[in-house]
Amino acid sequence: MALNIVKDIDARVAVRHVLMSVSDKTGLDTFVPALVKACPGVKIYSTGGTYAKVKDILGAAAADTLVAVSAYTGQPEMQGGLVKTLDFKIYLGLLSETYNAAHQADLKRLDAQPIDMVVVNLYPFRQTVAQAGVTPEMARTNIDIGGPCMVRASAKNYLRVASVTDPLDYPGLATELADHGGTIGLDTRFKLMKKAFTHTAQYDAAISEFFTTRTWDEINGTYVQLIPAPQHPQSPVFHHEEPAQSPQPAPGTRPHAR
Repeated sequence: MALNIVKDIDARVAVRHVLMSVSDKTGLDTFVPALVKACPGVKIYSTGGTYAKVKDILGAAAADTLVAVSAYTGQPEMQGGLVKTLDFKIYLGLLSETYNAAHQADLKRLDAQPIDMVVVNLYPFRQTVAQAGVTPEMARTNIDIGGPCMVRASAKNYLRVASVTDPLDYPGLATELADHGGTIGLDTRFKLMKKAFTHTAQYDAAISEFFTTRTWDEINGTYVQLIPAPQHPQSPVFHHEEPAQSPQPAPGTRPHAR
């Protein structure tokens, strides 16, 4: 893969296409109308519960503004809604660069739109694992996949895309959009990028912390009853040894260098 160094960008980017998929729907009741008012003709692409919430907020205006991600991509939601936004048209729109001719040709070839703003927050993993009696399976199923992918892609492309992960930022964004003709400045996109990567880093750290502090007995106890009895007798589900600790160097000696 060749590295692509951007040579031309816009200081301010008009918000015309927004990808919105949030677990925490706080603040949407005021942010969505402000977004639509400040950005005439904006399209909001959304899924699941967020789509239903935005449709309710917009009322009759939803017909001209709101687009289901499945209608946009031409692919239905699959695996009970687990697979919704992992699609070429979505990521071409997130990663495309305005002044890159090859990127623009790819968008045209797939009839994709450049996404200018992503409004995403993630499954509440920390809140889930903080509950009494939470099992490894309850934790596992609350690991968000599509959300972090959208956040990371949009944050990487902060030169063009606003990556919004915190409802507390909605009022400031609404004001900026209203005061600057529906555009977002590079300074704001940069601030949002830093916040977005912090958000995903903390999310991954929470997942790692939960599972690295689980014992094998907890994992085995959760799943052993789900495994058919005639499985291979050497299956690690039934035969597991914790790795032995490396011997410590004798006093006054140095461990082997790598």
